[in-house]
Amino acid sequence: MAFLLAFLLLWPAQAAPQANQTPTRWPIESLSVTGNSRYPAGPIIAICGLKLGQVAGKEELDAARIRLLDTGAFSSVGYRYGPSPSNKGFQVTFEVVEAADVYPFRFDRLDASASELTASLERSDPLFADRISATPPVLNRYAKAIEQYLAAQGKKEAVVGRLVVDDSGQMVVVFSPSAAPPSIAEVRFTGNSAVTAVKLQNVIAAVAVGVPYSETRFRQLLDANIRPLYDALGRVRVAFPKVTVEPSKDVKGLAVNVEVQEGDVYSLDAVKLAGNGLPEKELLKAADFKTGEVADFNAVDAGLARIRKRLARQGFLKCETSVDRDVRDQEKKVSLVVHIEKGPQYTFGKLTIEGLDLNSEAAIRRMWGLKPGAPFDAEYPDHFLTRVREDGVFDNLGKTKPASKVDDRAHTVDVTLTFAGAPKPARPEGRR
Repeated sequence: MAFLLAFLLLWPAQAAPQANQTPTRWPIESLSVTGNSRYPAGPIIAICGLKLGQVAGKEELDAARIRLLDTGAFSSVGYRYGPSPSNKGFQVTFEVVEAADVYPFRFDRLDASASELTASLERSDPLFADRISATPPVLNRYAKAIEQYLAAQGKKEAVVGRLVVDDSGQMVVVFSPSAAPPSIAEVRFTGNSAVTAVKLQNVIAAVAVGVPYSETRFRQLLDANIRPLYDALGRVRVAFPKVTVEPSKDVKGLAVNVEVQEGDVYSLDAVKLAGNGLPEKELLKAADFKTGEVADFNAVDAGLARIRKRLARQGFLKCETSVDRDVRDQEKKVSLVVHIEKGPQYTFGKLTIEGLDLNSEAAIRRMWGLKPGAPFDAEYPDHFLTRVREDGVFDNLGKTKPASKVDDRAHTVDVTLTFAGAPKPARPEGRR
């Protein structure tokens, strides 16, 4: 009411309402937006449907507000208005709160390229961006736009958009046919010679047959299960350039056809270690990487395991390793940088012995070599029990086992040795 009285006082004489009439509609002289950061003001104003010079009132402003809310891009929309500086109309400001969560998107099982589908969405929505809201209005509107694009290409398809968790744990919007994907019934390989088709089929069948088909997911299965077969042969540039599907002729489901480009054989060149405080020579000797030979990444993985095992003997129980490859195609060589994160160093805490009498326990404690506070050797408990058995410390030694209790806060390890069958100390030679 205060605004209305002020507006009437400022309104020019020639525009004054007739006696006993209160004006409710005025020309719009300016339109602006506040609260936006992701979406530019221009497209927002275009969507609201109002024009400069248009005579409008509360009904038109409410309709514009609803149009903005219907996009699904905003969690709330309000507006305010007042006299323009010229006093010949009024200025309107829309106050928006953008939807908080936006996600990357991708397409699955749709008969068009990702670039074509993305371009169709961009043409259909002034607020299009590389990350989108997952509100029902947005998902439904984009699915409809994709359907219309496919129909224009003569490809009728019902499309749905869903917010899902992908294999990397990331939330992503996926647009795909509304019908459930058919399952993989068989996989065929062409172009292979270094690895037999039977071996390739057996490996992929164990993880892919019966799985709903998605090219993205299927290629992940190829990388995780087929690529290592070629990595072990030094064929580090193996590629799967073409994956096609068709209905299986023998069983219900899809036949997936994979073209393989095996590539050349590469040799293993230099291997360097990267990390803080590493005994590099000692670790490289333990790893025993076969430089100068075929780059067998199964052997590389075994070498990494030996590095982790060696560091575990120094108390680094949480050691992690990763590898960067430097592939030199002209030389047909691959060099490695092994990144090593040793993690915290664990020390020995206390020893508990079960299943022995006091005298036998005392004998075992005298033999035990790890001192409290010393770096914990992860292999020592097993080696110690092997020594006890080999030295014949006890007659009729039954089953023995070590158990380690790791304290990740204190970075200590307590060890319990359990001797089954209450063995007796061995008698010295010549005595009965």
